[in-house]
Amino acid sequence: MLIDSHCHLDRLDLTAHGGSLDEALAAARARGVGHFLCIGVSADNAAAVRSLAQRYADVDCSVGIHPLDLQPGSAPALDWLLAELDHPGVVAIGETGLDYHYEPEAAEAQREAFRLHLHAAQITGKPVIVHTREARADTLALLREAALPQGGVLHCFTEDWEMAKAALDIGFYISLSGIVTFRNADALREVARQVPADRLLVETDSPYLAPIPHRGKPNLPEYVRDVAEYLAVLRGVSYDELAQQTGENFKRLFPLARVA
Repeated sequence: MLIDSHCHLDRLDLTAHGGSLDEALAAARARGVGHFLCIGVSADNAAAVRSLAQRYADVDCSVGIHPLDLQPGSAPALDWLLAELDHPGVVAIGETGLDYHYEPEAAEAQREAFRLHLHAAQITGKPVIVHTREARADTLALLREAALPQGGVLHCFTEDWEMAKAALDIGFYISLSGIVTFRNADALREVARQVPADRLLVETDSPYLAPIPHRGKPNLPEYVRDVAEYLAVLRGVSYDELAQQTGENFKRLFPLARVA
């Protein structure tokens, strides 16, 4: 069974499926996708992702605040985050992390919010879903400082093998998206070949970053099959083997997920 370990079901462009999320999920299931992790990015969408996890038996969710969704001048309240994490169906924290590409001036506020999410992970034992862009040193430093025994995942990984190895060394998983299929992603493909089989996840990050041959279109959960098939060829294994292994990895990282 293939799992889309990171998708934004509340933000999908559903034009290709007549505006129906039911149809979009059915299309993914028809391609062998058996489970979906719907990601929280803000206080505003926490209720939406929780509702989707309640509505669909094969959808779980996370809650957290993306570094680019922080309210200026204030970190999220720990009490709010812990209350959200206590809801059934919420199996992880995030996405959280650091993004200095678009808002380098907000670096300190981002670090404060990231520390808060990591503290919530220490309290709850739930894994963290980490977004990082142009913030390698600070991301790794804060993850090492938190020393989470349950670890987490660097999602939509786009960094080099040095950073991947550093994350693996502190117990994190690496999740690859459709970016690995892009023509200019040779360095990422080298990472994809080297990640240990038991620490690899696959995702769409839909509606963003559709893989080839769908690049330029809105991304959909069904396209995680294209990412997995590409990775299987790249790594020299069968599609079935890669789907089974990444599914087992997902269940190990997210033990509260309702995966059969």
